[in-house]
Amino acid sequence: MKIMHKILIGIFLSMVLIGCSQNLKKQKVEEIEKIKAGASETGNDLIFQFTAGESHNHPTFVIWVEDLEGNFQHTLYVTKSVSSGIWGHGELEPGKWKDKPGKAVRTASLPYWFHKRSDDYLPAIPNDIDAIPDAITSATPKSDFYLHTKSGMETGQKFRILMEVNQTWDWNDYWHNNKFPDDIDYKSSCQPALVYAVTMDPNSKLSEYYLNPIGHSHYSGDDGLLYTDISTITTALKIFDKIKVIVK
Repeated sequence: MKIMHKILIGIFLSMVLIGCSQNLKKQKVEEIEKIKAGASETGNDLIFQFTAGESHNHPTFVIWVEDLEGNFQHTLYVTKSVSSGIWGHGELEPGKWKDKPGKAVRTASLPYWFHKRSDDYLPAIPNDIDAIPDAITSATPKSDFYLHTKSGMETGQKFRILMEVNQTWDWNDYWHNNKFPDDIDYKSSCQPALVYAVTMDPNSKLSEYYLNPIGHSHYSGDDGLLYTDISTITTALKIFDKIKVIVK
């Protein structure tokens, strides 16, 4: 009887543990944020699945569309700090930050996109260039998330999706605090913004695509060039583990 009693207790505990584990998994799935961005009602449906990496910590990023010749078409999504010019640490004066949100100049945040979208490079508050619709912006997702939008391109037309991501104060052995001691803009970025890309062919049988890094931006935003050597980039490559795009 004692042996049977122990067996029954063991079975009961196992069932409790399994149930707890399933509930935790279910809770994790339910916590994945879902964002819908809609500057356009045309083109193919795009569903992005972002999987946060071990270095993910409230990054700034933007997603946009180009034609196959590299001409900027339109922005699909941008984090709120960029669209509003209000950052987690506002600027008291050049090079000095306050411990609460406020206006700040961040020329190194997303320079590749800034230069692409406008000849009038005003990176501090991009809506000074032209208003960024509320429909394509939101607060930075805390972890994994889905983004549902439309390509804004003619249905069936090939196009490129690009993404630029930056995370402030992520020093490493190469991009360290004293590398450019007099460059204030560099100090708000550290490892430069990374640029990801993928070419989409809606007519292909392939329905899933993955964005991969193709280079980085200028470390302080002085130009709009793409620097293809990313051998000095370390933790910035781990902001996202995977960026998948499903096209419909």
